[in-house]
Amino acid sequence: MPEVVFDCCVISNFALSGPLTVLLSMYSGTSYITNFVSAEISRGIQNGHGELASVKEALKNGWLKEITLETDEEKALQEKLSVSLGFGEASSIAVAKMRGYVFASDDKVARREANLLGIPLTGTLGILAKSVNKSIITMNTADSYLKKMTAHGFYSPVNSAKEIDSS
Repeated sequence: MPEVVFDCCVISNFALSGPLTVLLSMYSGTSYITNFVSAEISRGIQNGHGELASVKEALKNGWLKEITLETDEEKALQEKLSVSLGFGEASSIAVAKMRGYVFASDDKVARREANLLGIPLTGTLGILAKSVNKSIITMNTADSYLKKMTAHGFYSPVNSAKEIDSS
């Protein structure tokens, strides 16, 4: 599996809906969040979203890793992108671009910026579709997770994982 850096939205969708184990099965050892995304997760926990603690547990268990911007190039790109994006998305794009990672985001503006930079993309729906295709979860389970995600505020253009183009 490729190395993937998650923005707060995607990892939160899975954590708030229970199936963080899907990410473990799909990307164990190749999953990252930046320290900016980790701070957003901590803020969410402090604001009463206790389910997000599973992200902190994943960090403690080591299958998800927290990374920081290391090079001047990463820092410069993050600074440039933070004019139009949040720090979590900007830092994640900078890491993905400079390290050759896939960027996991559902944010339209962040995805557009990443696409302009030639960064491979995935998102919540793509991960659900891939997990069904790899027989990690069933279609019914994917639909159950999608329903929970939308109940937590995720905007989905589809009502069922059957509608996701997994090509």
